[in-house]
Amino acid sequence: MPLDPSDEPARLSELKGYGVLDTPNEAEFDAIVREAAAALGVPIALISLIDENRQWFKARVGLEPQETPRSISFCTHAIRGPDVFVVNDAKADPRFAENPLVTGDPNIRFYAGAPLRTASGKRIGTLCVIDSTARPQLTEQDTARLTLLAEKTMEALERRRQRRNAAHAA
Repeated sequence: MPLDPSDEPARLSELKGYGVLDTPNEAEFDAIVREAAAALGVPIALISLIDENRQWFKARVGLEPQETPRSISFCTHAIRGPDVFVVNDAKADPRFAENPLVTGDPNIRFYAGAPLRTASGKRIGTLCVIDSTARPQLTEQDTARLTLLAEKTMEALERRRQRRNAAHAA
C-alpha cells in the first residue's frame, strides 16, 4: 500500500521514538551494512532513516555523507511500498535520470531498498544497496537476503530502543 500522507506524523513519531537519529556509529549496524554490501556485491550499503527533511544514515559503507535531503532520496520512494524497491538503471528511469545523486557523486545507477518496518507497520527507513553500474533485476534470493537483513536491522533497532528505555527508567 502506498505511504499515506495523513499517516506521516505517526510514522515520524515512531521513528523519533527509537532515539537513534544523529547517534554515533554502532558496531551492530555497521556489520549489517557490510554484510549487505558483500552479499549483493555492491560498493555502497546504507541503513537510511527518513525524517521530515532528510535521510540520515545510521550505518554506511562506501559513502562519505552522513545524510542527504529527503527531496532527492531514493529511499523515500522505497518506504512508499511494503516490498523491496528496485531501480535497475537510474539513468534510464525518468523518475531519477536528473537526480543529483545520479548525475553527480555517488553516480547511482542501481538501487535496491528494503523498507524498515516497525511492529505497527510504519516504514521508517530502508536497508539499501547501491551501485554505480546498472544491474539486471534482483534475483529472488537477493531480494530475500535484503529483506532478511532489513528485518535484522529492525530487530537491532528494537533491542537498542529497549536498552535505552530501560536505562531511562532506572
